[in-house]
Amino acid sequence: MTTDFAERADPYRRELLAYCYRMLGSIHDAEDLVQETYLRAWRAHDDFDERRASLRTWLYRIATNACLTALEGRGRRPLPSGLAGPGEPVGEHLDWDSKIPWLQPFPGDPATAAESRESIRIAFVAALQHLPARQRAVLILRDVLAWRAAEVAALLDTTPAGVNSALQRARTQLADLTPAEVAEPPEAERRAVLDRYVTAFVNGDMGALTELLREDIRIEMPPYPMWFSGLGPVCAFLGPRVRPGRWRSLPVRVNGEPGMAGYLRRDDGLFRAHSLQVLTITKTGIAAITAFQEPELFGVFGLPPTVS
Repeated sequence: MTTDFAERADPYRRELLAYCYRMLGSIHDAEDLVQETYLRAWRAHDDFDERRASLRTWLYRIATNACLTALEGRGRRPLPSGLAGPGEPVGEHLDWDSKIPWLQPFPGDPATAAESRESIRIAFVAALQHLPARQRAVLILRDVLAWRAAEVAALLDTTPAGVNSALQRARTQLADLTPAEVAEPPEAERRAVLDRYVTAFVNGDMGALTELLREDIRIEMPPYPMWFSGLGPVCAFLGPRVRPGRWRSLPVRVNGEPGMAGYLRRDDGLFRAHSLQVLTITKTGIAAITAFQEPELFGVFGLPPTVS
Protein backbone atom coordinates (compact mmCIF):
# COMPACT_ATOMS: atom_id res chain seq x y z
CA MET A 1 0.00 0.00 0.00
CA THR A 2 1.46 3.35 -0.97
CA THR A 3 2.45 5.60 1.92
CA ASP A 4 -0.14 8.27 1.05
CA PHE A 5 -2.99 5.79 0.70
CA ALA A 6 -1.99 3.93 3.88
CA GLU A 7 -1.90 7.15 5.89
CA ARG A 8 -5.35 8.13 4.66
CA ALA A 9 -6.90 4.68 5.16
CA ASP A 10 -5.37 3.73 8.51
CA PRO A 11 -7.55 6.04 10.71
CA TYR A 12 -10.61 3.96 9.78
CA ARG A 13 -9.09 0.66 10.94
CA ARG A 14 -10.50 0.73 14.49
CA GLU A 15 -14.07 1.57 13.48
CA LEU A 16 -13.95 -1.07 10.74
CA LEU A 17 -12.86 -3.58 13.37
CA ALA A 18 -15.87 -2.69 15.54
CA TYR A 19 -18.14 -2.95 12.49
CA CYS A 20 -16.83 -6.36 11.45
CA TYR A 21 -17.05 -7.55 15.07
CA ARG A 22 -20.73 -6.64 15.25
CA MET A 23 -21.31 -8.44 11.96
CA LEU A 24 -19.37 -11.59 12.87
CA GLY A 25 -19.52 -11.82 16.67
CA SER A 26 -15.83 -12.78 16.78
CA ILE A 27 -12.87 -10.51 17.43
CA HIS A 28 -10.52 -12.98 15.72
CA ASP A 29 -12.69 -13.16 12.58
CA ALA A 30 -13.13 -9.38 12.64
CA GLU A 31 -9.37 -8.83 12.72
CA ASP A 32 -8.94 -11.22 9.78
CA LEU A 33 -11.66 -9.45 7.77
CA VAL A 34 -10.20 -6.00 8.43
CA GLN A 35 -6.84 -7.26 7.20
CA GLU A 36 -8.56 -8.66 4.11
CA THR A 37 -10.36 -5.33 3.59
CA TYR A 38 -7.10 -3.39 3.59
CA LEU A 39 -5.44 -5.93 1.32
CA ARG A 40 -8.30 -5.65 -1.19
CA ALA A 41 -8.17 -1.86 -0.92
CA TRP A 42 -4.43 -1.85 -1.58
CA ARG A 43 -4.83 -4.05 -4.65
CA ALA A 44 -7.58 -1.83 -6.08
CA HIS A 45 -6.63 1.63 -4.83
CA ASP A 46 -5.41 2.79 -8.27
CA ASP A 47 -9.00 2.38 -9.52
CA PHE A 48 -10.55 4.20 -6.56
CA ASP A 49 -12.32 7.40 -7.62
CA GLU A 50 -13.00 9.71 -4.67
CA ARG A 51 -15.40 11.74 -6.82
CA ARG A 52 -17.83 8.81 -6.67
CA ALA A 53 -17.48 7.87 -2.99
CA SER A 54 -15.43 8.84 0.03
CA LEU A 55 -12.53 6.64 1.10
CA ARG A 56 -14.43 5.69 4.27
CA THR A 57 -17.51 4.64 2.29
CA TRP A 58 -15.36 2.62 -0.12
CA LEU A 59 -13.64 0.79 2.75
CA TYR A 60 -17.01 0.01 4.32
CA ARG A 61 -18.22 -1.39 1.00
CA ILE A 62 -15.21 -3.71 0.83
CA ALA A 63 -15.59 -4.72 4.49
CA THR A 64 -19.33 -5.35 4.12
CA ASN A 65 -18.86 -7.56 1.08
CA ALA A 66 -16.12 -9.48 2.89
CA CYS A 67 -18.37 -9.98 5.93
CA LEU A 68 -21.36 -11.08 3.84
CA THR A 69 -19.19 -13.60 2.03
CA ALA A 70 -17.75 -14.88 5.31
CA LEU A 71 -21.26 -15.31 6.77
CA GLU A 72 -22.57 -17.40 3.86
CA GLY A 73 -23.56 -20.80 5.17
CA ARG A 74 -22.29 -19.97 8.65
CA GLY A 75 -24.39 -20.32 11.81
CA ARG A 76 -24.66 -17.56 14.36
CA ARG A 77 -22.31 -17.15 17.30
CA PRO A 78 -24.43 -17.65 20.43
CA LEU A 79 -24.10 -17.31 24.16
CA PRO A 80 -25.21 -20.33 26.22
CA SER A 81 -28.47 -18.55 27.10
CA GLY A 82 -29.31 -18.50 23.40
CA LEU A 83 -29.25 -22.29 23.11
CA ALA A 84 -31.00 -23.74 26.16
CA GLY A 85 -32.76 -22.83 29.39
CA PRO A 86 -30.90 -22.11 32.66
CA GLY A 87 -29.25 -25.20 34.11
CA GLU A 88 -29.97 -27.24 30.98
CA PRO A 89 -27.18 -28.90 28.97
CA VAL A 90 -26.68 -27.89 25.35
CA GLY A 91 -27.31 -31.09 23.40
CA GLU A 92 -25.17 -33.87 24.81
CA HIS A 93 -22.56 -31.52 26.21
CA LEU A 94 -22.48 -31.25 30.00
CA ASP A 95 -19.15 -29.51 30.40
CA TRP A 96 -16.65 -27.58 28.28
CA ASP A 97 -17.55 -27.28 24.60
CA SER A 98 -14.98 -25.56 22.41
CA LYS A 99 -16.57 -26.88 19.19
CA ILE A 100 -19.44 -24.39 19.28
CA PRO A 101 -18.43 -21.06 17.69
CA TRP A 102 -19.28 -18.95 20.74
CA LEU A 103 -19.76 -15.20 20.74
CA GLN A 104 -16.51 -13.45 21.71
CA PRO A 105 -15.93 -10.17 23.58
CA PHE A 106 -14.60 -6.92 22.11
CA PRO A 107 -11.65 -5.06 23.68
CA GLY A 108 -12.28 -1.50 24.80
CA ASP A 109 -14.97 1.02 23.91
CA PRO A 110 -16.94 1.91 20.78
CA ALA A 111 -14.71 3.02 17.94
CA THR A 112 -16.07 6.52 17.32
CA ALA A 113 -17.87 9.23 19.21
CA ALA A 114 -20.94 8.61 17.06
CA GLU A 115 -21.27 5.08 18.41
CA SER A 116 -22.94 4.63 21.78
CA ARG A 117 -21.79 2.17 24.41
CA GLU A 118 -25.11 0.34 24.03
CA SER A 119 -24.21 -0.54 20.43
CA ILE A 120 -21.29 -2.73 21.51
CA ARG A 121 -22.78 -4.35 24.60
CA ILE A 122 -22.74 -8.13 24.81
CA ALA A 123 -26.56 -8.42 24.80
CA PHE A 124 -26.87 -6.23 21.69
CA VAL A 125 -24.16 -8.05 19.73
CA ALA A 126 -25.65 -11.42 20.75
CA ALA A 127 -29.05 -10.29 19.47
CA LEU A 128 -27.52 -9.10 16.18
CA GLN A 129 -26.35 -12.65 15.49
CA HIS A 130 -29.98 -13.75 15.04
CA LEU A 131 -30.50 -11.41 12.07
CA PRO A 132 -29.89 -12.42 8.46
CA ALA A 133 -26.54 -11.07 7.31
CA ARG A 134 -27.85 -8.26 5.06
CA GLN A 135 -30.38 -7.13 7.67
CA ARG A 136 -27.55 -7.11 10.18
CA ALA A 137 -25.48 -4.85 7.94
CA VAL A 138 -28.43 -2.51 7.30
CA LEU A 139 -29.24 -2.15 10.99
CA ILE A 140 -25.63 -1.47 11.99
CA LEU A 141 -25.07 1.04 9.21
CA ARG A 142 -28.36 2.86 9.80
CA ASP A 143 -28.93 2.68 13.57
CA VAL A 144 -25.38 2.44 14.92
CA LEU A 145 -23.35 4.43 12.39
CA ALA A 146 -26.23 6.75 11.40
CA TRP A 147 -25.79 6.38 7.64
CA ARG A 148 -28.59 7.68 5.42
CA ALA A 149 -30.80 5.16 3.61
CA ALA A 150 -29.46 6.31 0.25
CA GLU A 151 -25.86 5.76 1.40
CA VAL A 152 -26.63 2.23 2.61
CA ALA A 153 -28.53 1.49 -0.59
CA ALA A 154 -25.54 2.52 -2.70
CA LEU A 155 -23.22 0.40 -0.58
CA LEU A 156 -25.44 -2.71 -0.80
CA ASP A 157 -26.50 -2.17 -4.43
CA THR A 158 -30.18 -1.89 -3.56
CA THR A 159 -32.77 0.90 -3.21
CA PRO A 160 -33.54 3.20 -0.27
CA ALA A 161 -36.99 1.58 -0.08
CA GLY A 162 -35.33 -1.83 0.16
CA VAL A 163 -33.03 -0.55 2.90
CA ASN A 164 -35.93 0.89 4.90
CA SER A 165 -37.90 -2.35 4.57
CA ALA A 166 -34.93 -4.44 5.74
CA LEU A 167 -34.32 -2.02 8.59
CA GLN A 168 -37.92 -2.28 9.82
CA ARG A 169 -37.77 -6.08 9.80
CA ALA A 170 -34.44 -6.03 11.63
CA ARG A 171 -35.71 -3.60 14.27
CA THR A 172 -38.81 -5.71 14.88
CA GLN A 173 -36.81 -8.90 15.33
CA LEU A 174 -34.20 -7.18 17.47
CA ALA A 175 -36.88 -5.76 19.79
CA ASP A 176 -38.03 -9.33 20.53
CA LEU A 177 -34.46 -10.50 21.21
CA THR A 178 -32.97 -7.64 23.20
CA PRO A 179 -33.54 -7.65 27.00
CA ALA A 180 -35.53 -4.78 28.44
CA GLU A 181 -33.39 -1.75 29.20
CA VAL A 182 -32.14 -1.53 32.76
CA ALA A 183 -31.64 1.60 34.82
CA GLU A 184 -27.90 2.10 35.15
CA PRO A 185 -26.13 4.12 37.81
CA PRO A 186 -23.50 6.67 36.71
CA GLU A 187 -20.09 5.43 35.55
CA ALA A 188 -18.44 6.22 38.91
CA GLU A 189 -21.01 4.11 40.77
CA ARG A 190 -20.64 1.23 38.32
CA ARG A 191 -16.90 1.27 38.88
CA ALA A 192 -17.44 1.29 42.65
CA VAL A 193 -19.68 -1.78 42.37
CA LEU A 194 -17.10 -3.48 40.15
CA ASP A 195 -14.37 -2.72 42.71
CA ARG A 196 -16.48 -4.27 45.48
CA TYR A 197 -17.19 -7.29 43.30
CA VAL A 198 -13.52 -7.82 42.46
CA THR A 199 -12.49 -7.46 46.13
CA ALA A 200 -15.11 -9.98 47.24
CA PHE A 201 -14.25 -12.37 44.40
CA VAL A 202 -10.48 -12.30 45.02
CA ASN A 203 -10.90 -12.54 48.81
CA GLY A 204 -13.32 -15.44 48.49
CA ASP A 205 -16.01 -13.53 50.39
CA MET A 206 -19.27 -15.06 49.15
CA GLY A 207 -21.26 -13.05 51.67
CA ALA A 208 -20.05 -9.74 50.27
CA LEU A 209 -20.41 -11.05 46.75
CA THR A 210 -23.99 -12.16 47.30
CA GLU A 211 -24.95 -8.71 48.60
CA LEU A 212 -24.05 -7.23 45.21
CA LEU A 213 -26.22 -9.61 43.15
CA ARG A 214 -29.86 -9.15 42.19
CA GLU A 215 -32.40 -11.87 42.87
CA ASP A 216 -32.67 -12.47 39.12
CA ILE A 217 -28.88 -12.59 38.56
CA ARG A 218 -27.76 -14.54 35.47
CA ILE A 219 -24.33 -16.02 34.83
CA GLU A 220 -22.96 -17.60 31.65
CA MET A 221 -19.43 -18.65 30.87
CA PRO A 222 -18.74 -19.64 27.26
CA PRO A 223 -17.38 -22.11 26.22
CA TYR A 224 -19.00 -23.73 29.30
CA PRO A 225 -22.35 -24.55 27.67
CA MET A 226 -24.63 -24.25 30.71
CA TRP A 227 -25.83 -21.07 32.37
CA PHE A 228 -27.64 -20.26 35.60
CA SER A 229 -30.33 -17.81 36.63
CA GLY A 230 -31.51 -16.74 40.06
CA LEU A 231 -29.58 -15.92 43.23
CA GLY A 232 -29.70 -19.45 44.65
CA PRO A 233 -28.43 -21.33 41.58
CA VAL A 234 -25.80 -18.69 40.78
CA CYS A 235 -24.41 -18.67 44.33
CA ALA A 236 -24.45 -22.47 44.40
CA PHE A 237 -22.36 -22.44 41.24
CA LEU A 238 -19.95 -19.71 42.39
CA GLY A 239 -19.52 -20.91 45.98
CA PRO A 240 -17.07 -23.77 45.36
CA ARG A 241 -15.11 -21.64 42.88
CA VAL A 242 -14.70 -18.47 44.92
CA ARG A 243 -12.11 -19.21 47.60
CA PRO A 244 -9.51 -17.04 49.40
CA GLY A 245 -6.14 -17.02 47.65
CA ARG A 246 -7.45 -18.71 44.54
CA TRP A 247 -7.73 -15.66 42.27
CA ARG A 248 -5.91 -12.55 41.14
CA SER A 249 -7.39 -9.88 38.87
CA LEU A 250 -6.58 -6.98 36.55
CA PRO A 251 -9.00 -4.28 35.36
CA VAL A 252 -10.14 -4.51 31.76
CA ARG A 253 -12.64 -2.82 29.45
CA VAL A 254 -14.93 -5.36 27.77
CA ASN A 255 -17.51 -4.30 25.17
CA GLY A 256 -17.47 -0.76 26.48
CA GLU A 257 -18.02 -1.84 30.10
CA PRO A 258 -15.64 -2.01 33.08
CA GLY A 259 -14.66 -5.61 33.62
CA MET A 260 -12.33 -7.98 35.41
CA ALA A 261 -9.62 -10.23 34.00
CA GLY A 262 -9.48 -13.25 36.29
CA TYR A 263 -6.32 -15.27 36.89
CA LEU A 264 -6.68 -18.67 38.55
CA ARG A 265 -3.93 -20.19 40.70
CA ARG A 266 -2.71 -23.46 39.22
CA ASP A 267 -0.82 -26.37 40.76
CA ASP A 268 2.53 -24.72 40.01
CA GLY A 269 1.54 -21.71 42.12
CA LEU A 270 1.27 -19.35 39.15
CA PHE A 271 -1.89 -17.34 38.52
CA ARG A 272 -2.73 -18.03 34.89
CA ALA A 273 -5.23 -16.35 32.56
CA HIS A 274 -8.69 -17.84 33.06
CA SER A 275 -11.65 -15.57 32.18
CA LEU A 276 -12.73 -12.11 31.13
CA GLN A 277 -15.75 -11.04 33.16
CA VAL A 278 -18.13 -8.26 32.17
CA LEU A 279 -20.91 -7.22 34.55
CA THR A 280 -24.32 -5.76 33.82
CA ILE A 281 -24.64 -3.30 36.70
CA THR A 282 -28.01 -1.71 37.45
CA LYS A 283 -29.24 0.63 40.16
CA THR A 284 -30.52 -2.41 42.07
CA GLY A 285 -27.40 -4.56 41.78
CA ILE A 286 -25.57 -6.82 39.35
CA ALA A 287 -28.06 -8.29 36.88
CA ALA A 288 -25.72 -10.44 34.79
CA ILE A 289 -22.18 -11.82 34.72
CA THR A 290 -20.70 -12.97 31.42
CA ALA A 291 -17.35 -14.69 31.92
CA PHE A 292 -15.52 -15.55 28.72
CA GLN A 293 -13.32 -18.50 29.62
CA GLU A 294 -10.94 -18.25 26.67
CA PRO A 295 -7.42 -17.51 27.94
CA GLU A 296 -6.19 -16.95 24.39
CA LEU A 297 -8.29 -13.77 24.31
CA PHE A 298 -6.13 -12.13 26.98
CA GLY A 299 -3.51 -11.19 24.38
CA VAL A 300 -6.17 -9.42 22.27
CA PHE A 301 -6.95 -7.29 25.33
CA GLY A 302 -3.29 -6.51 25.94
CA LEU A 303 -3.22 -8.62 29.12
CA PRO A 304 -0.35 -10.82 30.32
CA PRO A 305 -0.80 -14.62 30.44
CA THR A 306 0.23 -14.80 34.10
CA VAL A 307 0.37 -12.54 37.17
CA SER A 308 2.05 -12.93 40.55
